[in-house]
Amino acid sequence: MMLCFSFMLISLVTYAEIEPPKPELANSPPPPVGLPIDGGLSFLLISGVAYGIYALKRKKE
Repeated sequence: MMLCFSFMLISLVTYAEIEPPKPELANSPPPPVGLPIDGGLSFLLISGVAYGIYALKRKKE
C-alpha cells in the first residue's frame, strides 16, 4: 500500500517545472544548450576498442 502511494506521489513531482531565469537584457542571446563534444569522447571510444581487443585476445588463450 505504501509503495503504491509513493509511486503516485512521484508522478506528481515529475510534472513540476522550474521557470528558467529571465535574461537581464532584452537583446541578449540565449544561453548555450549543452556541452560540446570534444577530445574526451574520442579517447573514450579508443580506450573501449583497445579493451575489446584485449578481452578477445585474452579469451582466445
